[in-house]
Amino acid sequence: TPSELALVRMSNDKKLPVDQRRNYKGVGNCIARIAKEEGAPALFTGAPATVLRACLLSACAMGITSEIKMRLSKSGYFGEGGKAFGGVPMLFCATLVSSFCANTVANPFDVVKSRMQSSAAEYGSMVDCFVKTVADEGVLKLWSGFVPAFLKLAPYTVISLLLTDYITKIITGKEAL
Repeated sequence: TPSELALVRMSNDKKLPVDQRRNYKGVGNCIARIAKEEGAPALFTGAPATVLRACLLSACAMGITSEIKMRLSKSGYFGEGGKAFGGVPMLFCATLVSSFCANTVANPFDVVKSRMQSSAAEYGSMVDCFVKTVADEGVLKLWSGFVPAFLKLAPYTVISLLLTDYITKIITGKEAL
């Protein structure tokens, strides 16, 4: 997470009043200064939220893609067994829906991660950050940034899971998802 921490800090630096900006010169400078000024453990601020987000995102994307693919293949909408046009339209729909669901589940952890990384001193823990965010700004704040996150995640999910499925078919003869 040091690189992600640097990304968040550098992005937020421009939002600070001029006299409070850290004026990082780049990612390397940002990481080095955090380690020097705040200590090496500070480079892993927000790590639990980052790990939980990644686990939930991957589990939802793969699990939901597999489930929807199975249901769509039985529906007949995409040809017999979902094999119309090589199964691409069916897998496209399945991965798009799973990307939406995965983003819905993971976005609160992304919000918490970003908040902790931008102002760690304000929160004692990940749970504290969740509680304070909901108490101060309402539960919907946990899904702020959902649309840009989905627009970024959807193409990645569609492309990566389509490739995973097809490469697995080529190598093993079986579907991956």
